[in-house]
Amino acid sequence: MAFRPLHDRVLIRRVESEEKTAGGIIIPDTAKEKPQEGEVLAVGPGAKNDKGEVAPLDVKQGDKVLFAKWGGQEITIDGEDLLILKESDILGIVD
Repeated sequence: MAFRPLHDRVLIRRVESEEKTAGGIIIPDTAKEKPQEGEVLAVGPGAKNDKGEVAPLDVKQGDKVLFAKWGGQEITIDGEDLLILKESDILGIVD
């Protein structure tokens, strides 16, 4: 895939959620919510600050992140559903 986000944007692949609950109940596809966790595939160079300097992003390729539920733009690249977010829509990095 040849895609490079611009400025402070990040390309993310959603991580698939569990099919069962802890008690063993199977969750049907119609009841599932889209996961809010994903893996960073690509990052932009960063946003410019007030002085015109580019501030690098805190996330990097390969990080697992949590992001805002309704943030970002869904796109399809090479048949895969991905998400483009601004770095400010990312809530944190999962260790």
